[in-house]
Amino acid sequence: MSIEVKNLFKYYGEQAAVKDISFKVNSGEIVGFLGPNGAGKSTTMKVITGYISASSGEVSVCGMPVTLDSLDTRQIIGYLPEHNPLYLDMYVKEYLEFVGKIYKIADVKDHVSDMVKRIGLEVEQNKKIGALSKGYRQRVGLAQAIIHDPEVLILDEPTSGLDPNQLVEIRELIKTIGKEKTVMLSTHIMQEVEAICDRVVIINKGEIVADDKASTIGIDSTIQTIYVEFEGEVSKNQLNKIQSVSKVEKVHGGWLLESKESTDLRKTIAQFAQENHLLTLTLRKEEKSLEEVFKNLTKS
Repeated sequence: MSIEVKNLFKYYGEQAAVKDISFKVNSGEIVGFLGPNGAGKSTTMKVITGYISASSGEVSVCGMPVTLDSLDTRQIIGYLPEHNPLYLDMYVKEYLEFVGKIYKIADVKDHVSDMVKRIGLEVEQNKKIGALSKGYRQRVGLAQAIIHDPEVLILDEPTSGLDPNQLVEIRELIKTIGKEKTVMLSTHIMQEVEAICDRVVIINKGEIVADDKASTIGIDSTIQTIYVEFEGEVSKNQLNKIQSVSKVEKVHGGWLLESKESTDLRKTIAQFAQENHLLTLTLRKEEKSLEEVFKNLTKS
């Protein structure tokens, strides 16, 4: 188990930022850690990395307990904070060599050259960090997080400030890294989570409200929802009389029909259309998007 959090509490004064949360992250897993602003995401990540201490509870990384004084766990963690702290007066390669020496990396210059190519910093490598765009500063931050080849990578808003092309490149890089390492990342971009994460943990008001595979989170297998659009007039009363239909709602020029039975509702709707001489323009199963699930779980 790469990351294990048990009954974690974190208080700032009398305010509870994190309330009795527990979860595990397996080796080689990419987990999206989601929540609205102020939900406790960054606080939890800071506790995992040893940046701040927990008020109570247990946190371990690769079987080792995390404390503020534990250098052992910090050496196997790569961390990119939400507000990427960089030395703006240092040159890119100079800064990465400085970080590499802190981790006592052998052949640090060659290692930094490889890292610059891997992260896509070749064009900007001889500039001062203060002269870089926000997107390139984010790349420098990602480079320093993985320069020591950590077993666990904690990324807080890793694609903040990147343009669409850079987004694709960094997502692919994170996916590649995730094949060999454990990655935990927070983001507000739901498409990013759907594109790269194996699992999703959602936190709201300091408490975990969902923990499931990214492909199935929030899906209720007991209810099927069908969107249908007909050419011709049809009433809600007519649709309510279709066998096994439990709910009818008018939306976007068509209808949403729900059923709690296992029989494929699309066949029943197609038969209804044929019997009533209606042309079916659209007939499809609806699945909740991650964004919808997120909104439902975190709304006030």
